[in-house]
Amino acid sequence: MSKKETLLTEEDISRLIEMAWEDKTPFEAILKTYQLDEPSLMRLMQKHLKPSSYRLWRKRVKERSSKHLKLRSPDIKRDHCVTQYKISR
Repeated sequence: MSKKETLLTEEDISRLIEMAWEDKTPFEAILKTYQLDEPSLMRLMQKHLKPSSYRLWRKRVKERSSKHLKLRSPDIKRDHCVTQYKISR
């Protein structure tokens, strides 16, 4: 586990899980907000979710191009959530 992962509060972890499940929240927003890259987020999700929930999340993420800014459609608005940072391309 990275040093950054160990410094997260329960509130941070809860928000990270929520952001990871949201279809329109790209991994780049999580990286900018919490300095966690996709592999670190995967470890965090695996640690804090039930195995079946983690597998479901991974399957869902693999099928969603909207989780990666470079792959997402330009039709998806980037400022859908006031608690989320806007990311410029």
